Amino acid sequence: MTFMMLIGVWDDVKDISARFRLLIEIFLVLAFIFITDTYIDDFHGLWGINALPSEFGIPFSVLAGVGIINAVNLIDGVDGYSSGYGILACICFGLMSRNVWDPVIQCLTLIVIAALLPFFMHNVFGRRSKMFIGDGGTLMLGALMTVLLFYTMSSKENCYKLDSKGICLGAFSLAVLCIPVFDTLRVMSLRMMRGKSPFRPDKTHLHHLFIDMGFGHLGAALFILMINTMVVLVWLASWKLGASIEAQLYIVIALGFAVTFGFYKLMKIQQNGGPCDEEGYPQGTRLWHLMQRVGKFSHREKGPVWRFLTHIVDSRLLGGVNR
Repeated sequence: MTFMMLIGVWDDVKDISARFRLLIEIFLVLAFIFITDTYIDDFHGLWGINALPSEFGIPFSVLAGVGIINAVNLIDGVDGYSSGYGILACICFGLMSRNVWDPVIQCLTLIVIAALLPFFMHNVFGRRSKMFIGDGGTLMLGALMTVLLFYTMSSKENCYKLDSKGICLGAFSLAVLCIPVFDTLRVMSLRMMRGKSPFRPDKTHLHHLFIDMGFGHLGAALFILMINTMVVLVWLASWKLGASIEAQLYIVIALGFAVTFGFYKLMKIQQNGGPCDEEGYPQGTRLWHLMQRVGKFSHREKGPVWRFLTHIVDSRLLGGVNR
């Protein structure tokens, strides 16, 4: 995680190439695997598969780890999104580790939540004390998500306690990582279909869609986090209702495609539909205008609560520069 932070800071300052950064990420994920002997080496009964041979588990883990690091890195588009997602993911992984009493994961998630909460406040509400996470923060956060995934999907004894309860750890992990993973898959696949580099930045992410609908930064971040939370809750309901571990995974995958690929496509159709103005440009459908009204409601920068929180985070007590 420390090395990923340093690479991210280097990228913030020098803007290193995506290919070089990718090679470093692969090396660091491999280093973590060989140092800790922790990676995705067990499917825990999914499709009748349990322990995985290292010849398959290590390459699969590297692919998953590098993918997650970059997926988390790419969600840093609006204030509060990256840190808010980090808090949500750590709560989910921390609660799951509580069921098997894994003190390493519990301590790690609690430390990260405690670090992200004040940052979230300064990132969202700070004016003179505003902070930004940068690549240094998002790459470090992505590395943390990789560590949590590897511990969850490994063959460690604690994980087997959840297998007996019918919990699909793969479905749970994918539900927690849903929006970053599926939104990144959507964006990168569209870039490649258009003949562009998958690492070339653009404004086709889910948070850009919410900004187009008129949402403020905090409104867009909270709305997306609510969607991700909904996916986790649907997975939880499927397990509680007795769905098989395969069915749990299929439900999460279907929801992942629906709330990213499906929702983005639906809203773009709504944006380009409806009656046209005098110059022939579409004005959007009723659903598009409804979302715009919701977006306008999310702008509360001048409200009393917002002003109060801004005053608090900008105060000298919390590191601000109020005179």
